[in-house]
Amino acid sequence: MDGLQDEARLEEQGTTQQAQGASAQVSGGEGAAAGGGATPIADGAAKARADYEAALAERDARIAELEGEIAEAAKTAEGAERLRAEMDELRRKGDEERVGFELQLAGARNVKAARALLADHDDDIEKLKAAEPWLFSAPAAPAPAGATGLPSAGAAGVDESTQMSRWRRIAGLPESEE
Repeated sequence: MDGLQDEARLEEQGTTQQAQGASAQVSGGEGAAAGGGATPIADGAAKARADYEAALAERDARIAELEGEIAEAAKTAEGAERLRAEMDELRRKGDEERVGFELQLAGARNVKAARALLADHDDDIEKLKAAEPWLFSAPAAPAPAGATGLPSAGAAGVDESTQMSRWRRIAGLPESEE
């Protein structure tokens, strides 16, 4: 019985450290998203990452709660086994969610198909991306920027007579003596 309690205490300490690490990542992610020059796509990814990390922190808190219950339920081995099975299921689901989220961030067109092929590439998303580029969407190209050569419609210092003279020259008309 003392062995079960010691094991439960060790697991509880490990989960508490994971939950603290996850909350530190969440606060670090929010600071990065607050940086000035982020694009809307980057803001969306930062928000998605923050939401995902909040969900992880919630899951880790639930695991810590279950580990606490294991310590209390250590009196009966059956209760402890049931709680361990629930905790293992939560960890498995958390790992699946993490992989799905990472695939989405990598630009997977079909997360289910990518997850199925991931095992063939040592569970490395970058290897999968290199081997199966059709499965991932190309990053969005930046919008072209540049000048047209024409003055801005609201440019200061351009009056109506200057514009009229310019258009007369373009049209090949003589300057008017108005």
